[in-house]
Amino acid sequence: MKLHLSQTAGIHLITAYGEGFVEVGHRRLVGSVVLLPDQWHDWQVAGFDDLKPEHLSALLEYRPELVLLGTGPRLRIPSPALYADLVAQHIGVEVMDLGAACRTYNLLAGEGRRVAAALIV
Repeated sequence: MKLHLSQTAGIHLITAYGEGFVEVGHRRLVGSVVLLPDQWHDWQVAGFDDLKPEHLSALLEYRPELVLLGTGPRLRIPSPALYADLVAQHIGVEVMDLGAACRTYNLLAGEGRRVAAALIV
């Protein structure tokens, strides 16, 4: 799906997503990614079943107020033990499919929120 945005200077926004990719500012990223308004990084998570607590705990270094976990093409609910470290630090966690996570990330980042999208692509 291609997203149409009014660009906000200096903020990384998702311009498209689909099977096996996420496009950030018209740069196609293949594979899982962690996206914040001011940076993005490859995320070494091959798929939902490979998700471990340390993958989500690593997001603490970014100091987000909210983490959006995009679980791939369909919604999959992880065990709360996987994101317990985030909750213990009062960081909100929302779980949704990839498309919903991309759209929600753009909305929140556009509002100036410190949101992290952990996207399993």
